[in-house]
Amino acid sequence: MAEQTTRPGVHRAGPADWRWLLGALRARFETASFGAGAAFVAAVGRLAQEADRPPDADLRAGHVQLALRGRDAGGVTARDVRLAERISALASDRGLSARPDRVQVLELALDTPAPEAVLPFWSAVLGGCGADGSVVDPAGGLPPLWFQATGSTAPDRQRFHLDVTVPPEAADRRIAAAVAAGGRVVDDSRAPAFVVLADPDGNRACVCTELGRD
Repeated sequence: MAEQTTRPGVHRAGPADWRWLLGALRARFETASFGAGAAFVAAVGRLAQEADRPPDADLRAGHVQLALRGRDAGGVTARDVRLAERISALASDRGLSARPDRVQVLELALDTPAPEAVLPFWSAVLGGCGADGSVVDPAGGLPPLWFQATGSTAPDRQRFHLDVTVPPEAADRRIAAAVAAGGRVVDDSRAPAFVVLADPDGNRACVCTELGRD
């Protein structure tokens, strides 16, 4: 029997140092060195092999970011949550600091009146594949590109914008920092799902969370 997909609380998904962002449990652990990070990733790999649940891992000089999702189940399952708990315990044993406030996911959005017509072009340019109306890099190196239908055909309309999804507790700080840096709030009617911001030149971006999406 297939394991049931679950949606943990978006403020605390499993252990306190994991956050649910865009269909995956995500965590960031600070490391003292690249070697310490590599050793941690190797240990995570052994846990993941036991659980038969390979994570996405991004190893950098000062931190490791992990994402857990049950690809065969269409989302996060209880097994992923259990693995997250074991990884958190491993990180604690190694003295690594969890930084859930620094977890974020970037998406590109293209406003277009003809999403179906332009999707094949962008799939070819980016070397990605279509998935649920978006273009996704199979290697995970590029942010996904999704298409937002619009009725506007004005030649000077903004076509591309960025969507940055952050933990709910980080959204207000991110928005306040953007406003303090010269930006402005264009539309907060859909908060906390997303808030539309603009820079001093009028270019727009969205700060998003998993709250208010149901």
